[in-house]
Amino acid sequence: MNTNELKNKISNGEYNKDFIYLYGESETASTRYLKAVESFVGIFGERDNLRLFTAPGRSEIGGNHTDHQHGSIIGASIDLDVIAVVSANNDNVIRIKSEGYSMDTVELSALEPKSNEKGRSAAIIRGVAAAFNKNGYKIGGFDAYTTSNVLKGSGLSSSAAFEVLVANIINNIYNDKKVNTTDLAIYSQFAEREYFGKPCGLLDQISSATGGFIYVDFNNPSMPIVEKLKYDFDNSGYQLCVVDTGGSHANLTQDYADITLECKAISNELGVEFLRDANESEFKKAIPVLRKKYGERAILRALHFFSEQQRVLKQRIALNDNNFAEFLNNVNKSGDSSYKFLQNLYSNTNIKEQSLCLAIALTQDFLGNDGACRVHGGGFAGTIQAYIPTERFSEYKTMIEAVFGEGSCIPLKVRKVGGYEF
Repeated sequence: MNTNELKNKISNGEYNKDFIYLYGESETASTRYLKAVESFVGIFGERDNLRLFTAPGRSEIGGNHTDHQHGSIIGASIDLDVIAVVSANNDNVIRIKSEGYSMDTVELSALEPKSNEKGRSAAIIRGVAAAFNKNGYKIGGFDAYTTSNVLKGSGLSSSAAFEVLVANIINNIYNDKKVNTTDLAIYSQFAEREYFGKPCGLLDQISSATGGFIYVDFNNPSMPIVEKLKYDFDNSGYQLCVVDTGGSHANLTQDYADITLECKAISNELGVEFLRDANESEFKKAIPVLRKKYGERAILRALHFFSEQQRVLKQRIALNDNNFAEFLNNVNKSGDSSYKFLQNLYSNTNIKEQSLCLAIALTQDFLGNDGACRVHGGGFAGTIQAYIPTERFSEYKTMIEAVFGEGSCIPLKVRKVGGYEF
């Protein structure tokens, strides 16, 4: 449709049902999408073939540092997202202007990785297109304006949202939606790993692409088992939120790497590549030998994996059985295990900075026995996740933001769908 038709449809409320489905409200969403259309026209001019797309951020619900050991996770897409106004072109070029950033221009005649694009959005775009092409699907050019409210550095995966957005655009415009959501996530991960240059698991992309609460088994990462869970979080009586503690992620690369390296050392000693394939009983028998070779921390981190894997399975059952109290019980146990055994709440190289520990302590003191909290994502800095009784959320937000700053407490809704075209 042309610019005026699209603006009129938004203004007249024809997308309000979609907005409420995605965001739980329509007024703010309508204003946001109208502004995005106007921005597109200001950059690319009037068009007759405009389309609207969105892809969500995600929250890690269960399974802290289990995916890289081929374990299981529970994830959820959220109501914070990246949206795009898109127009296909015949130039065989993808041009994306993201709010606050310069234009990314990618010629589709050259799909090999470019060293000068590493760490840039252009690498993501080229990598996603290359993945479609490598798997025998069509690719083609388009012009897009995007804007995102997925906060960077908050652990909500703005990068995966952007990747899944690009994948959905190519899938819908050029492939009649033939590619399933799991493959869209795999293509997105491929782009981030092989083109952008960041070694990542599949948790972020598959949560963003699928939508809702999902259980994912990574026993075979190239063909993960994905199951949508039945639970409707809107009726839980709790507000899901993350608290951005403002901790710096600088100089944490080795901390993250050490978790994987230590888990791998234990698994290799047990004769397997990943802890998922290790026998827990044999591991426990081997602890005296493992302790002498690798020290206590590696053993504690392996203990976390085995117990966390079981907690994910319990959370899956609890959500499907509508037993939210049991789910919250395992959220708290997960947080306790990450703190004590995985040890990813602060870096040993900067022990004075323990913002995650402080946020956990304040939240537990506030909640008492009603609610739950845990580290969110990779850890060492960044965010915690909390489930606050809905009627107490305003009080909690005031308390925690007095410590970590205005806007640090970010309420989230679980979005029922992943990548989406209006």
